[in-house]
Parts: sequence; structure tokens; C-alpha cells
Amino acid sequence: MYWLLGVTPAALPRRYTRRQDHAMDFSVLSVPSILQNAAILTVLVAFIGYALTFLSAHMLARRRDKLELVNKRLNELYGPLYVASEAGNIAYRSLLGKMGKTQSNPVLDSELSEWVLWMRTIFIPLNDVREKIIIEKAYLIVEENMPQCLLDFVTHVVGYRAVLSKWADGDYAERRSTIGWPPEFDVYVRRSYAALKAEQTRLMHSAFSRVWKRMRTRWGRRAPRSD
Repeated sequence: MYWLLGVTPAALPRRYTRRQDHAMDFSVLSVPSILQNAAILTVLVAFIGYALTFLSAHMLARRRDKLELVNKRLNELYGPLYVASEAGNIAYRSLLGKMGKTQSNPVLDSELSEWVLWMRTIFIPLNDVREKIIIEKAYLIVEENMPQCLLDFVTHVVGYRAVLSKWADGDYAERRSTIGWPPEFDVYVRRSYAALKAEQTRLMHSAFSRVWKRMRTRWGRRAPRSD
């Protein structure tokens, strides 16, 4: 370009040559470098998206597993225990009201026939149900160690079997189990049931759970028909 003007670059003002040099610096922004930066950015965004998806799926899976365990504990252990215990307490209060007493002990001779009837038809069957649940579903207990009140309850039920055997032989001298009723049992069952129900509600209504349900619904709609 300088030869058209009939001058050499050395004869041009220094300001003009600097401007030309700066203009030439834009050559670093070549097409290959731009494409390379775009490719790196794309890979980075994809990796971040994958990481977020993986973490979300992992958290959803953990919450799903927790909810399944809570449901299993409620359905197979604490729920049946709670229902049977509440039914037993209602029946016991009803019997005391009928007998005009605030506690069953001692069982008087005039109350014996009524006491034996309720024990054989109501209380013993409810106790057997709860004993069976505790023994067969012990692996679902929340605590790391077996609560003492559950052991005391099973022992109480076993003690009544000896009493029932004597009643079958016509011996009513013993009217109650020699191993007393554990008062902590009902408290434990109510507290555990309430805590699990609260945990179940929290897990079912969490944000991650709602997202998981929406994802499953979408997948279900997109699933191809097999017929």
C-alpha cells in the first residue's frame, strides 16, 4: 500500500504505523481458535449438565429408598402394632367402665367370669397378634438395639400362656400374668408410629419427590406400546 503513495514505511509518521500494527493484531482471532474455544465451552457445559443430572438422580434415588423403608416399617410393623394397641386400650377402658373400676387389679371373684371372657376373646388374641408382629418383623425396628419395652411385652404375653393353661384345667387361682404389663410399650408404639408418619409425609411432599414423579410420568407417556 505504501508504494501507491510513493513513500516508504520509514517516511510515514510513527502514529500511522502504530495504528497499522494494532490493526494487524486482530489476526489472532482466527476462525480455528474461535471454534476451538466454542468446543471447549460446549464440553464444559455438557459436563456440568451431566454432573447436575447425576447428583439429582442420586439424591432422588436415596430419597426413594428412604421412603420405601419408611413405608415398609409402617405397613408391616409399626402400623399394625399401633392399630392393635389402640384397639386393646379402647377395649380395656371399656371393660373397666363396665366393671366400675379404674384399674383391673385385683380381679375380684364377682368379676372373674367377665374378666376371663374378655381375656380369652379380646386381649389374648390382640396380644398374640402383636407378639407375632414383633418377632417376625424385628428387622424393621428403627432402633439399633431391641427396645426393652418390646422384650417386656413379649415376656408378658408368654406369662399369660401359663395362666391360660391353668384356666383350661379349671384353676382360676391365678388371674393375671406374673409378668406385669410394660407401661412404656404403648408410649413407644405411639411415638414411633407418629415419627414415621411425619417422615413419610416429608419424603412424599419433598421437591425432589415431586420432580421424580413428574419424570416417571413423562417416561411412562413416552414408553412405546408393547401390543
